[in-house]
Amino acid sequence: MYGNNWLDRILALVCSVFDGYSSVLFLKGEGEEHGLASCFSLGDSIKPGTTIMPGAGLVGWIIKNQQPLLINKFDRNVGCLGYYPAEGESKIKAFMGVHLPNNDGVLCVDSKKTYSFSDKDQKILYQFAQLIEDIRAGICRVDMSAKSIDYYKYLSLILSLRAKFPKWGIFLEKLLEILAQATGFRYCFMAARDEVGQGYFVEGLNEDIMPDLDFSRHKFSMDSGLMGWVFKHGTSVFSGEQNGPTDLPLFGKEFSSVNFKSVICLPLVVHRKTRGVLVLADSHSILINDEMRAFVQMVGDYLGLFLENLYFKSRESVSHEPH
Repeated sequence: MYGNNWLDRILALVCSVFDGYSSVLFLKGEGEEHGLASCFSLGDSIKPGTTIMPGAGLVGWIIKNQQPLLINKFDRNVGCLGYYPAEGESKIKAFMGVHLPNNDGVLCVDSKKTYSFSDKDQKILYQFAQLIEDIRAGICRVDMSAKSIDYYKYLSLILSLRAKFPKWGIFLEKLLEILAQATGFRYCFMAARDEVGQGYFVEGLNEDIMPDLDFSRHKFSMDSGLMGWVFKHGTSVFSGEQNGPTDLPLFGKEFSSVNFKSVICLPLVVHRKTRGVLVLADSHSILINDEMRAFVQMVGDYLGLFLENLYFKSRESVSHEPH
């Protein structure tokens, strides 16, 4: 891996998620040339400083056509990757690549195993590309004030969690802990939709909101409260700034005694449905500026990506069970 920044962390995560051999990111430079911005590999044969022009090899094809590419049985007589020397490329059996949303680059992953990738994998890879673009845009939008640098550090910590804590419960607990520390919100948790979509459960609550209520067992109604509204409409809420209800208690009228002056709710969309909501709440007024909003949205994108991956893995494991 070359360098040590947030791009490197994401590329390492891409490689881990798809059980790949290498993952690479090319970003557009001056003119039409695209240069190697970051990479992660289980080997050491990727050529640093590699540049690729539109139409040159498989990566160049994606650049030129702005279309994803999935090859599960790589034929070197038809195309080349361009970021390995010849002897390194001869070992690659499968390749998958997508363009960044604003056509500013290409994200790729390869494998030494044939038939390693699926259409579902390609959709998840594009979500990684969206995450990279969101972070790049967020970093460009805000000046590097002391708080901006803090958010950058916290985001780097969050991106490193999956490798350290592969178990979902611990991963979520650590992520919410960092989120609370970074934003100053007292309560951070995730709400997860039940299987039939009639209610939701609270997961990973960092601090008890209602000590008399067992959050690990209680199912909240989808028909009441701000949370139910976010689940149904799939719309983010930032302390009532968005168009939408501003007078609803977070969990419904039954729990109206618990009031919050500051609330952030971000829908987590998995397989085209809002299956979770990332929530930050506090009884005090907290300023939600552009920096915080961009940071929280990046964390929400990353958490949604993690859930999408879990969802596809669970679907595949069920489909492979004997009947």
